[in-house]
Amino acid sequence: MKNVSFDRLVDVVAMLRSDNGCPWDLAQTHESLKADLIEEAYELIEAIDAKVPKKICDELGDLLMQVMLHSQIATDRNEFSVDEVIENLTEKLVRRHPHVFGSVVATDENEVLENWEEIKRGEEGNKDRKSSLDGIPHSLPSLQRAEKIQKRASRAGFDWDQTEDVLPKLQEEIDEIEESIRNDDITEIEMEIGDLLFSVVNLCRFLNVQPEEALRKSTRKFVDRFQRMETALERTNKKFKDYDLSTLDQIWEQVKQQEKA
Repeated sequence: MKNVSFDRLVDVVAMLRSDNGCPWDLAQTHESLKADLIEEAYELIEAIDAKVPKKICDELGDLLMQVMLHSQIATDRNEFSVDEVIENLTEKLVRRHPHVFGSVVATDENEVLENWEEIKRGEEGNKDRKSSLDGIPHSLPSLQRAEKIQKRASRAGFDWDQTEDVLPKLQEEIDEIEESIRNDDITEIEMEIGDLLFSVVNLCRFLNVQPEEALRKSTRKFVDRFQRMETALERTNKKFKDYDLSTLDQIWEQVKQQEKA
């Protein structure tokens, strides 16, 4: 059965990329659209965080537009079509879920992931992967990449036994940062701070906390509190530089208390 809405979308995107279409769309390449793809993904995340269904729907559409544009660019180059994208995805989902579409038994999430990775390693294009850590994109945000690497290492059998084993590692990394600061070695300081961040990601993993999400929420909380401080200062015709740090810290605590009221 044909999907009229999807077929119309395919036709619209093809028209945009035609000689009589939109100059901007026609000028795009896979490479030129990379930044737009990332931006649309983050706008979808913001919509999800806002918990507004209409906004989520709109942003999903914008993200889908990126898929359609990339597919149309490939079609124009006689490389592949959006139908092939869909067919490849469907086959991949069926192939990587043998516990749903086959006779394999998977009793929990870990077994599903183990089967997924095993099947993935045997697929065309992945057979040259030797390490358990191969195939993790280098372009991922650093916190997210660190988390994925740690999960892979854990599934391979290299991991702490419990959360309590991870906590002393944080203090150890802090001690090493303090030592690198005393040594006044910026290269060493950078390395040790990186080690601390990596250890924090590891703690997040043990506590089932997504580090990217945790940092995003903390950053959003800081922005909200800072802006409320700005509003409070504006009422007195004052600026941050008009106060010492101790007074600003008191205002900050007042803002925090208002959140609890």
